[in-house]
Amino acid sequence: MRLKKLSDQVIVITGATSGIGLTTARMAAAQGAKLVLAARAEDALHQLEKELQSFGTEALVVPTDVGDKSDVAALAKAAIARFGRIDTWVNNAGISIYGRLQEVSDEDNHRLFQTNFWGVVNGSMEAVKHLKEQGGALINLGSELSDVSVPLQGMYAASKHAVKGFTDSLRMELEKDGLPIAVTLIKPAGIDTMFAQHAKNYMDVEPSLPAPIYAPELVAEAILYAAQHQKRDVAVGAASKVSAVGGFHFPRLFDKLGETLLWNQQRSDQPKRANRKDALYSPDTSKELRQRQGMNGVHETSPYTQASLRYKPLSIALLGGGALMAAWMLSKSASRTGDGADADAPRN
Repeated sequence: MRLKKLSDQVIVITGATSGIGLTTARMAAAQGAKLVLAARAEDALHQLEKELQSFGTEALVVPTDVGDKSDVAALAKAAIARFGRIDTWVNNAGISIYGRLQEVSDEDNHRLFQTNFWGVVNGSMEAVKHLKEQGGALINLGSELSDVSVPLQGMYAASKHAVKGFTDSLRMELEKDGLPIAVTLIKPAGIDTMFAQHAKNYMDVEPSLPAPIYAPELVAEAILYAAQHQKRDVAVGAASKVSAVGGFHFPRLFDKLGETLLWNQQRSDQPKRANRKDALYSPDTSKELRQRQGMNGVHETSPYTQASLRYKPLSIALLGGGALMAAWMLSKSASRTGDGADADAPRN
C-alpha cells in the first residue's frame, strides 16, 4: 500500500495539546503536513494554532471530546470542509487512574473507558468513512499495557487491551474488504509526558511511571513513520517489547514483577497534593503547552524501535531474541524478589 509523504498529507490528531499528541503535531508541522488538531482544552488549542501558523503551517483546531460520538463526527466534518480530505487519522487522546480496582468508582472507570476505548472507536469509525475511498492511514495509540497488565492502573490497562483487540479486528475486516487503509497500533513504554500528573489519583502519594522512561519524540517518530509506511504495530522502547514477550512466555513470573517492582515504582516519594487536579473529566486549564513532565534518566533513543521500523526481518528477529532473553532475566529477578516481599508495602 502506498501512503503519501507527510508534506502531501492532511493529518487529524486527537489529544493534541500535550505530550505525545503535541510532539507529533509539531514534528508533522515541521515536515510540511496540514493539521487538524483536536483536544478538550480550547484555549490551549488556539495557542497551538497560533504557534504553528506563525511557522507557516496550515492548521485547523477543533475543540473535541473524543468520548462524544457527535464531537468526533463534527471534527471529521470540519477537516473535510477545510481541506477536502483526510490522509491520516491519529487516535491519541487518553487518560489514566492510579488506585486499587476496589477503590476506584464506577463513574471514574466508565469515564476512563469513554475516552481511552470509545474515543478510539469513535475516531476509527469516522476515519474509515473518509479513508476508504482514497486510502490512508489509521493510527491508534495503545500501550505496552496492551499486552500485559500492572496493579494500580488496572482499568487503564484494561482499556489498552480493549484498544488492541478492537484495532486488530478492524484491521482484519478492512483487509478482508480490500480497503486501502493501513491500520497501525503504536505501543509505547513509559513516556516522559504529563501522563502521571493528568491521571486521577486514589493513592496517598503522587503517582509515577516505572523506569525505563522514553522521550515522546520517539513515539511521534513512530506515528509519523506509520503515516507514510504500512506497519501492523510498533513497540516504542525496547521495554515495551520485553513486556509483550515476557508477559506471553512467563505470565506468572511477570505477575510477581508487577506485584513487587511495578507496584512500588508507580508510587512516588511525594505525598499526594492536597489541591491536586486531574484531567479525567475536564482538561488542564493551565494554557501551558507541555510535551514533557521533565523526568530524570529519559532515554532519547531506542535502537529496537528504529530497527523495527526500518530494518530487515532478520535484524528484528535478532533484537526480538534479545528482548526474550531480557524478559527471562527480569522474570527470574521478579521471582526471587517476590519470594520474600510484601506486595502491599508502601514505597519508602
